[in-house]
Order: sequence, then C-alpha cells, then structure tokens
Amino acid sequence: MREILNLISLFIIPFIVSVILIHGIIKKVPCYNVFVEGAKEGLFVAIKILPYLVAIMISIAMFRASGSIELIQNLFKAPLEYFKIPVETIPLMITRSLSGSATLGILSDIVNQTGVESYASKLSAIIVGSSETTLYVLAVYFGAVGIKNIRYALIVGLSADLFGIIFAVFIASYFFG
Repeated sequence: MREILNLISLFIIPFIVSVILIHGIIKKVPCYNVFVEGAKEGLFVAIKILPYLVAIMISIAMFRASGSIELIQNLFKAPLEYFKIPVETIPLMITRSLSGSATLGILSDIVNQTGVESYASKLSAIIVGSSETTLYVLAVYFGAVGIKNIRYALIVGLSADLFGIIFAVFIASYFFG
C-alpha cells in the first residue's frame, strides 16, 4: 500500500498540471499569459497583506517572550493532568489559532523533548491536523480584502478550533491512550 501511495505522490502534481494545461489548450486559453497575470495578482496580494503578517508575527513573538505561556501552563496543569492531557501540549493549544509556523515550531519541540512515539507527540500532531490558524486567517485574509466587520467569523472559527482540540484529545486517548 505504501508503495502505491509513493507512486501516486510522485505523479499527482505533474498529472494535475498536465490536465490544467490540456484543458486550457482545448478551451484556447493563453495559458502562459493567464499564469503571468495570476502571478502578478499574487504579488500584489502579498504586498497588501505584508503589514498584517508583520503584526501577527510580532504579536506571537511578544506572547512567547512575555512568559505568558508558562503562566498558563502552570495555571492549567492540574486540570489537564486529571484528564490525562500532557502539559507540554498547552503552548500548542494556545498558539494554534494564532500561527501555523509557531505551532509547527512548538510541535517540533514537543516531538524532540518527548519522542516521536510519545502520547504528547501523537496528541499534538492530531491537534495540528484538526484545528486552524483562525486569528491568522482573519487578520491576513480579511485584511487583504478590506473586511472590517468580521461578524461571527471569530466566534465560529475559535469554536471550531476548541472543538477540534477536544475531539483530538478524545481520538488520541482512544487510539493511543
């Protein structure tokens, strides 16, 4: 099965690109010109969202440097131990809604500290896969298109992250606990 998946992964991207190009040729679309126009738009979007990216990165760096994560870890240590949730996963749970790169750094630290086969590593990997960088998405994408009133997007996004973390704990404890 693994060999089949490896074979598929080798050819899937070239296959998709080929299908898109063939479809464009059949529809008589100037593929190269459309690609260049899309790249230009992407560059303008990147320039437009840069201030939002800088603000998010600075906020995360300040949050980590302030010691707030350690304070929260100490505050929630007893309740998490009661539910058999490793305390190492708290920074991951906190930063997941803020930044994907910060979360991946924390996940890497957890794996390096506890080992690949540890319950904390497996739970952390499931949390990363079952939640989203909600605040990052709201700041960058809503800022890029000029949406000022986020309405219910924040509540729904953070609720989905919370439920994703809760279900990740249940799934990890069921399969690995």
